[in-house]
Amino acid sequence: MIKNFIRPTNANGDAVLYFWFEETKPYQWFRRDDAFDKAIKTRFGALHDAAKEGRLNVWRAHPVYSLSLILILDQFSRNLYRDTPKAFAQDDQVLAIAREALTRRFDHLVNDQRRAFFYMPFMHAEDRNVQEECVALFKAQLPRTNNLPFAIEHRDIVKRFGRFPHRNKTLGRKSTPEEIAFLKAGGFNP
Repeated sequence: MIKNFIRPTNANGDAVLYFWFEETKPYQWFRRDDAFDKAIKTRFGALHDAAKEGRLNVWRAHPVYSLSLILILDQFSRNLYRDTPKAFAQDDQVLAIAREALTRRFDHLVNDQRRAFFYMPFMHAEDRNVQEECVALFKAQLPRTNNLPFAIEHRDIVKRFGRFPHRNKTLGRKSTPEEIAFLKAGGFNP
């Protein structure tokens, strides 16, 4: 199978970073765009499969390519599997990778724009304690970026509901009346 030929080469890691930070614009990262999702699938679908199977784990020890791995498993998962449970299936895996990268202080070796993506797995966690960590990271490391208000918003939602209500339908979870009211009132919906 072709997937067996995917290797954690520098070229693959560089391609991820170049695509995300050079070819695309920040406004594309967090909005629904079928063409953008398709481009990620075409260019990085096989690499994503390799990453989720652990075949790119050697990148975990590399200060630059650990960010490539985080982007693949955190951001690309949401594009590749939009509106399916698979969009969130790698969240625990990528959070562990992000924690390891922070322990190694890899987040301090890149510019602020890239640093924020070391923290995104924390922002995506449906765990109150992890959400508090996320806000603390953004306050300490990137206090003057526009990411801090989003980190606070994510934290407050998980603090209130224990999860992200906008994921309930996708994950087959029953919404509480309070969650339904929140969503109907225009509550957070990425």
